[in-house]
Amino acid sequence: MATTTLQISLNGERMETDASTLQALLQARGYDFKSAFACAINNGFVPRPQWPERALQNGDRIDVVTPITGG
Repeated sequence: MATTTLQISLNGERMETDASTLQALLQARGYDFKSAFACAINNGFVPRPQWPERALQNGDRIDVVTPITGG
């Protein structure tokens, strides 16, 4: 099976990826799944249990946000 390269945006940075799912992308980029962070694709929140099956599409805009403490 041929690998498809997608053009996406991750936190505002245009990039190419071979990852087919959100979880695969996060793993490839070195995110620590024990840390607290949330993800949105095209401004839509993606619950953590959906990451393994949430397929990426060409042109998707992925935002990864981490909580900030303090005020």
